[in-house]
Amino acid sequence: MLVRVIDFHNHFYPPSYLEAVTRGPGAVEVTEDAEGNPVLHYPGDYNIAVRGHRDIGYRQEVIEEEGVDLQVLTLTTPGTHVEDPARAAALARLVNDTFHNVIRARPHRFTALATLPLNDVPASVAELERAVRQLGLPGAMLFSNVNGTALADEAFWPLYQKANELGAVLHIHPTSPVGVEAMKDYWLMPLVGFLMDTTLAAAHLVFAGVPERFPRVSWVLSHLGGAIPYLAERLDRGYEAFAECRTRISLRPSEYLKRFYYDTVNFDHAALRLAVAFAGVDHVLAGSDYPHQIGSIEQMLASIHGLDLPDSDTAKILGGNAARLLGLPESAAAS
Repeated sequence: MLVRVIDFHNHFYPPSYLEAVTRGPGAVEVTEDAEGNPVLHYPGDYNIAVRGHRDIGYRQEVIEEEGVDLQVLTLTTPGTHVEDPARAAALARLVNDTFHNVIRARPHRFTALATLPLNDVPASVAELERAVRQLGLPGAMLFSNVNGTALADEAFWPLYQKANELGAVLHIHPTSPVGVEAMKDYWLMPLVGFLMDTTLAAAHLVFAGVPERFPRVSWVLSHLGGAIPYLAERLDRGYEAFAECRTRISLRPSEYLKRFYYDTVNFDHAALRLAVAFAGVDHVLAGSDYPHQIGSIEQMLASIHGLDLPDSDTAKILGGNAARLLGLPESAAAS
């Protein structure tokens, strides 16, 4: 059986989205760099949309050359929730419709997770249902906070109820963390702040009882879960020490966190081994962060193969786990 390689964590800006934010008016300002790439400026950060971010034909050539069978497309920062609610909902629909069209045209190379207008929870509930039931997407990507509001806030629980009904995948991706003012030098926000915000979001969700209350949601954490595999034991000690940490959950935090999935956008072998030891080989998903400057398909593949796991376990991380999670064939031949 040929191993199917599925890149679970990567990003795409649909040209229709880039055109819409360029036209404005909105929270995102678009300029061009010296190479003619769009540069998206938004509160506290910016992203350069290189060719791989926006040219799906070129992107397919790249992944085929690199040996990736399928990518799970997601939008990246700033997300639509930085806009006013009506514009956020319109942009989310635009992105998701484009994802759907890409998948219809290139079904053997791409699937996607929906974008949601997270600053409008009722609109997010409706868009998640539309994305899953009408567009055939397996779930959505969430940001680790929504304009400073924690994902554990009960305002978002109707969204999790809908995701639970749908048996949806929710992939948590970091965004500008609270306290970002301390992270403006040396790219500390994406290098450190992003990882800490993912860690904070996951721990808060667990202590708030969200995974226990909505057990049919499949949670995926970006970048090996930030520091979750490293800090889970400390969270368990908090559960034992502090009554407040036991009020909404019946098990230790690590028991819920081991049910989460962790993408491999951390190419350090020791970190990868820790995640495998913590969550089990069945809960680790290949991810590249392509085409961001800090991402790499080559390093994704090399780091996974470098773990020297049994072939069957390597195949799970490379694509088998993602295929099972998304309801797709596990082998390249079957696809």
